[in-house]
Amino acid sequence: MGDKRKKRVLITGGAGFVGSHLCERFLERGHEVIALDNFITGAPENVRHLSGRRNFSLLRHDISKPIDVDGRIDLLFHFASPASPPDYLKFPIQTMKVGALGTHNALGIAKKKRASFVLASTSEVYGDPLVNPQPETYWGNVNPVGPRGVYDEAKRFAEAISLAYLREHDVDVKIVRIFNTYGERMRPEDGRVIPNFVTQALLGKPLTVYGKGNQTRSYCFVSDLVDGIEKLALSRHHGPVNIGNPNETSVLELAKLIIQLTGSKSRIVERPLPVDDPKVRCPDIRQAKKLLSWKPKVDLVTGLGRTIPYFRRAVL
Repeated sequence: MGDKRKKRVLITGGAGFVGSHLCERFLERGHEVIALDNFITGAPENVRHLSGRRNFSLLRHDISKPIDVDGRIDLLFHFASPASPPDYLKFPIQTMKVGALGTHNALGIAKKKRASFVLASTSEVYGDPLVNPQPETYWGNVNPVGPRGVYDEAKRFAEAISLAYLREHDVDVKIVRIFNTYGERMRPEDGRVIPNFVTQALLGKPLTVYGKGNQTRSYCFVSDLVDGIEKLALSRHHGPVNIGNPNETSVLELAKLIIQLTGSKSRIVERPLPVDDPKVRCPDIRQAKKLLSWKPKVDLVTGLGRTIPYFRRAVL
């Protein structure tokens, strides 16, 4: 863990899916955690079990608007943003604002407080990649004016301004490029493939596969992701690092697996491919292995076995 001193940690998007797991992790480590969220896609329920802890506080605020946080901040995680296609298509302006204005405001706090800054970036910066798997050195194949561009370009801008703050103001910046992640506290209506399929299977509805389902994704269980983020946050590395599971699975294979694991009698139906839907998505994690000694531990069957009961409680 390096420095064992008790830290004061600010997490924007702290009531979101990944943000709430980060809150838990740093509270478990004995640190003080301040979660900041405007609840546009996060939910107070995600951190309600933490509300009685002396070292935890929750602030309702939109980080796209300036805020002054009292006291010192040692570590700042900027994880606020809609992250699923239905969310950022529903909130395109808010998505652009939190990627631009929100990142600027969060970096301002980090600069003022001399805090380490960890940006939640995304595999979407690679767009519809022409290289597979995707290394951090790949510049991507992104359509800036397509419907997904509001998220892709917001995150690409966020990376650029974060590194500008590193170069110009010596802010201790780290960038995590997050690949498809799943686990407890994803919303059933999230719109990403695992919540979609699990919810549809549990309700006995058809599983909707876009195209023929030949497009591939790699799925990282949330505890593995948080392990990687923690290691990166406490490292001395400043460039972007892919954190994800490199085991590729086609969308059709995933649908069949979820039907099997849920015991569902749902059938699989095909729908037209969305605009700019990536054909492949798989991280090259050699940097994470080398720099952080990190690799995922939870395989897809085990992770789904932990995730499905959560959705069963949520939708049935």
